[in-house]
Amino acid sequence: MKRRVVITGLGSINPLGNSVDDSWQAAQKGANGIDIIKRINTDELDVKIAGEVKGFDAQEYFGKKQFKRLDRFTQLAMKATDEAIEDSNLDLSAIDLKRAGVFYSSGIGGLETIAEQEDKAKEKGYNRISPFFIPMSIINIAAGNIAIKYGFRGAATSSVTACASATNTIGDAFRSIRDGYHEVIISGGSEASITPLGLSGFKVMHALSRSNDPANASKPFDLNRSGFVMGEGAGTLILEELEHAKKRGAKIYGEVIGYGSTCDAHHMTSPDPEGKGAYNCMLNALEDGGIDKNDVGYINAHGTSTPLNDKIETLAIRNLFEEHANNLLVSSTKSMTGHLLGASGAVEGIFAVLALRDGFVPPTINFEDQDPECDLNYTANKGVKTSLKYAISNSLGFGGHNATLAFKKWEE
Repeated sequence: MKRRVVITGLGSINPLGNSVDDSWQAAQKGANGIDIIKRINTDELDVKIAGEVKGFDAQEYFGKKQFKRLDRFTQLAMKATDEAIEDSNLDLSAIDLKRAGVFYSSGIGGLETIAEQEDKAKEKGYNRISPFFIPMSIINIAAGNIAIKYGFRGAATSSVTACASATNTIGDAFRSIRDGYHEVIISGGSEASITPLGLSGFKVMHALSRSNDPANASKPFDLNRSGFVMGEGAGTLILEELEHAKKRGAKIYGEVIGYGSTCDAHHMTSPDPEGKGAYNCMLNALEDGGIDKNDVGYINAHGTSTPLNDKIETLAIRNLFEEHANNLLVSSTKSMTGHLLGASGAVEGIFAVLALRDGFVPPTINFEDQDPECDLNYTANKGVKTSLKYAISNSLGFGGHNATLAFKKWEE
């Protein structure tokens, strides 16, 4: 028999706030976390705006020695995880650490470290690069460092599927607990690619917004959208087998009930023009959870603000949900955070869970002129208070990767 999996702890650091509570309050108000880039010099860059984390002194948080040995994506992952572990009230001395895992991902990993060490090698020679270069930059190191800190000796792994990475990783964690391999898993994703190399890489492929106006750049589903805005951050969810959680009297935020994962098998960067991959991914998640599509109340869309993605995701939603698509509330919280790439599914999954808990759908901001080909209710500019039972969160990545998580409002 498949076991039930619940969420017992949350942590996040992202452009809207340095904690889950601050981020969720900002999201409910429709705050804009996108601003002029301050952390790096953009004089030689065309891109001047991003969704940066604000007011977080990583050196003070970790101490100088550890700070110098962790790429920023790992720093953000560990900050979010510290909050989630504290929130979960897990007694690490009372659980079986051999059945406690870490499933944590990134789409790109230590890009800042890679660029810095390449510059150093060219300036001083390749024998002068840091001995920590490799262990700082590899994508699995966030999971490894989290496991080391908390002593989790079950599986420690990372699913790398571009912008679907965190959603795939949380889904894999869900299945691992449901199928009996773990009792507790730290799951999520982190990204820190607001670097000259990262910004320029997405810019030259025409993926980023052409606007440098923070209030008019991330515009999911709007007729005048022109691309996404880069964001950074991390989200951590503590997943736990239901009876394990109940036995220790854990606070429960919600339930992970379904997971879908598909590939378009179409193009490196462009989605299947008929949205078949996204359609099947959402369908798989609903079938996995035994959910009637007419009971879904909210979709946290991938909603990147790129012309193709928004149109095709809309098509997939409309084709799957048919008449019920007219009743759905859809929003893209990327309008507020920017696109956190491999971490986006973790932060957006947190928002979906809190939407169920509080009966509140966060808005899609910067929504002015609706694209006729994007014809759903995108919760324009102002959040909506409503009763919800099920929500899904979509993530669609380069390579044609699609991932969907289905969540259920917690009920005893």
